[in-house]
Amino acid sequence: MLNTDPIPAPNARLKDAANWRYLLKEFYEMYRHLPSGGSDRIRAHLRNAREAISRVQKANPEMSFDPPCSLPVTDHLGRALDEGRQDRMAPVVRTLERVAPELSWRYGYEKVPRGLARSYGYAEIAGPSGPIVTDEIILGVVLFAPDCTYPAHAHKGITESYICLSGAVSENHQGVYAAGSLIHNPPEHLHRITVGRDEPALLAYAWCGAREDLAGQKMNFSRPRGPKA
Repeated sequence: MLNTDPIPAPNARLKDAANWRYLLKEFYEMYRHLPSGGSDRIRAHLRNAREAISRVQKANPEMSFDPPCSLPVTDHLGRALDEGRQDRMAPVVRTLERVAPELSWRYGYEKVPRGLARSYGYAEIAGPSGPIVTDEIILGVVLFAPDCTYPAHAHKGITESYICLSGAVSENHQGVYAAGSLIHNPPEHLHRITVGRDEPALLAYAWCGAREDLAGQKMNFSRPRGPKA
């Protein structure tokens, strides 16, 4: 589906950007309804994420758009969206599709790690740098090409969750996560992601943490010293 809606005008706020407002609502609903599997830590993260999203919704923040930008990996976006529309995450995938032409896909690295230039990219949905400008939380989507390996890394001061929208991934070779699955990474947790050989994987993510830790965050984390994942 092509998006024929105009990009919101300069100085627009969230209430003026219907598709982005609906997308933020879908993120809230994901973090409201996903099960915690009996984990107190995951339950707390789900609550923290949706409470932060609720504060963003009520604040009606400014919108700030970088020019739309694609990467080689976005050649796989159509397939990932097609697959996602057929599965349990269809509501958020369809809403994401509405804003897809406005997304600015990035690597987040000054020097892209070997093998990632054609197989990885992320686009932010909300955070200090926008498009929905907030210091409460960082939300976005990450796209992996088939057979991608995302190197081991950790996040300082950030609790991260991935929600698989389509495809399937494994983290640290300790489980397979398909559409509707959640991966929870506490601060400093070293994690490495691998992707199935036949299909791309599209994941939503949320980063929760103190405002000073969220400020200026990008997907450009160096790997800490330690054992291999």
